[in-house]
Amino acid sequence: MTDVQDSAPVRYPFSAVVGQEQLKLALVLSAISPGIGGVLIRGEKGTAKSTIVRGLGPLIGGDDRSGRVVELPIGATEDRVIGSLDLTSVLRDGRAEFTPGLLARAHRGVLYIDEVNLLADHLVDVLLDAAASGRVTIERDGVSHTQEADFVLVGTMNPEEGELRPQLLDRFGLAVDVAAGKDLDERVEVIRRRMAFDADPDGFAAEYLETEHELAQRIHAAREAVSGVEIPTRELRRIAGICAHLDVDGLRGDIVVARTAAAHAAWRGAPTVDEEDVRAAVELALPHRRRRNPFDESGLSNDQLDDAMSAGQDAAGPGSPDSPDDDPTPPEGGPGGGAPEPGESSESSGASEEANTHEDSEPGSQRAPGPAFGAAPTPTGRRVRALRVTGVGDGDPGRRSKARSRRGHTTHAVDFADGRPVHLFATVLAAAGRAPQSSVRIAAPDLRAAERIGQESNLVVFVVDLSGSMTARRRLTAVAELCVEMLRDSYTRRDRVAVVVARGGTATLAVPPTKSVDIAVRRLAEIRTGGRTPLAEGLTLAGDVVERCRRTEPNRRPLVVVLTDGRATSGRDAPARARLAASAIRRRGIESVVVDCEQGLVRLGLAADLASHLGAELLTMDELSATALTRGAA
Repeated sequence: MTDVQDSAPVRYPFSAVVGQEQLKLALVLSAISPGIGGVLIRGEKGTAKSTIVRGLGPLIGGDDRSGRVVELPIGATEDRVIGSLDLTSVLRDGRAEFTPGLLARAHRGVLYIDEVNLLADHLVDVLLDAAASGRVTIERDGVSHTQEADFVLVGTMNPEEGELRPQLLDRFGLAVDVAAGKDLDERVEVIRRRMAFDADPDGFAAEYLETEHELAQRIHAAREAVSGVEIPTRELRRIAGICAHLDVDGLRGDIVVARTAAAHAAWRGAPTVDEEDVRAAVELALPHRRRRNPFDESGLSNDQLDDAMSAGQDAAGPGSPDSPDDDPTPPEGGPGGGAPEPGESSESSGASEEANTHEDSEPGSQRAPGPAFGAAPTPTGRRVRALRVTGVGDGDPGRRSKARSRRGHTTHAVDFADGRPVHLFATVLAAAGRAPQSSVRIAAPDLRAAERIGQESNLVVFVVDLSGSMTARRRLTAVAELCVEMLRDSYTRRDRVAVVVARGGTATLAVPPTKSVDIAVRRLAEIRTGGRTPLAEGLTLAGDVVERCRRTEPNRRPLVVVLTDGRATSGRDAPARARLAASAIRRRGIESVVVDCEQGLVRLGLAADLASHLGAELLTMDELSATALTRGAA
């Protein structure tokens, strides 16, 4: 945990950050009106996300408590986050003393979570409870304790490392996508300032001391004034019309936009909210709230924003008595006619057209002649069967396979160790067994921990056969839909996924291991189809991907999913080489599943032969799209 205190290292001044104006505005508005709900910052590495957040604390601190920025590590234990009983005091003195956690320490300040999308599910649940109630309650082993935990939630994330749970995403009032600036002079200034700060942090901070003081005073004045800002009925109607136009779920979005617009008006010193404030609020508060599929693009384009503002203008109607100065003219670029609907894409050009390629393409061709693989034309709404790795693992929290966990159902007692929950019943039994003739007194050697079984995420490597035999006979659309549904399933289970494509003369790693499944879908959609079937090369590459990941994440268990009709046609000995590659994967202890994509009246059954060499379960596409299936009870 890191708090912003006088004794802490010098922080890079908030006002010294070059660019990122929208992000700085979002943080300032959240500081002015904490009821907005905080800020989610999405962007690539090296875009000053953490620097800006850490610089916010000194600007909002009227005292130590309100200016505090508390960092919540993604690897923190639940006891560290919500607080816990001091076990030493219980055993030594018989007193139930409570040690506050990070949530309570962030009260009236900022709770900052770097890489919030990687936060364990059990911590997300705790965070959601605290964010909703403004307090944290601990009820454990007959003891109940409640502490205030009203904080501004700020999270940063790199979308390429995985998405955020929808429930937690909805708790962030504002969301900002950040990227490195393209302007050459701006990039040069970033370098210059950073090097100056590294050379002399105190001297650099002193240069911005007056600017920081003025900014802090302005934030303080806006915080004092925001409760008195008026929101005319006309602007409330505008907000409601915009939210309805963008298909925003529920009413939280409407309320957050109104609060943000009021904060923006206070920030610019205006007593009343107008269209300018609403537009700024919509741009920050609604992009992550629009109803969309998990793989649709986030954000709100200028055209979409203009279109939404036009819809809001229609809802607001002509000027009314409570807002006589409102301009009834639609915003510039208003109803542009032709702005795409939110989440609209190119309708999967490759997936819907008839594939007419053949297997007589050149074996060495790097660009198969067929159409783009594309994405499923429309979401099917189907749920694929839950493929699980057998046994019990120790991987990161997720929702696919069984794993030992701090959260889950208790199976038995084990030796006590830091970080494990105490198994109270087993601890008492151990104490009773040590001194059966006297009253039971628990000592440190009696402590037992609870072994709990939860769920983990896995590395799922998809090997997708996109050769000519797979794309013929109207099969491409069905395979595309199935791939997207399986990737969607991996998204909900928090897996790391990779996609190996076999077509033409070789196999390629189309998507390196990533937690961002939307990136996987987009890259897969661009792959060309057709040509011969280098099945052996695809399996070999999949095995290599697994081995590389094992070196960096040894606890993440792999699952290889092969979508093919089983025809290996890349060379005369292709079938034999495919069987050898399959056997090699089996010897490495890599679990796998073969999805038989063969269709039609005449079937060769080649996928079944491949599955036998892999030691894999064989499923048809129809079977995979049925209800949940658990492989191999542990």
